[in-house]
Amino acid sequence: MFVFNLVGIWPSVTALYIDPTATSILLTSISGIVIAVGATAVVLWRKAKKKAAEVLHFDENANKEVEEDIVIKDDAED
Repeated sequence: MFVFNLVGIWPSVTALYIDPTATSILLTSISGIVIAVGATAVVLWRKAKKKAAEVLHFDENANKEVEEDIVIKDDAED
């Protein structure tokens, strides 16, 4: 191992120390990137799904029942 340290190929023990703050920043950055990629994938998937439904003339709300709006009126105000 001493030979590798002289040449600079094998890292020394002190070079392997990672500061806790740097680790926290690294994990936060990686988490942010993963979340951003996931959100982008969901948005693109929904756009592609909507476009495919338009091209194939598929209506996902065709067999759903729609309830009418309930309007509550206070007779005391009239």
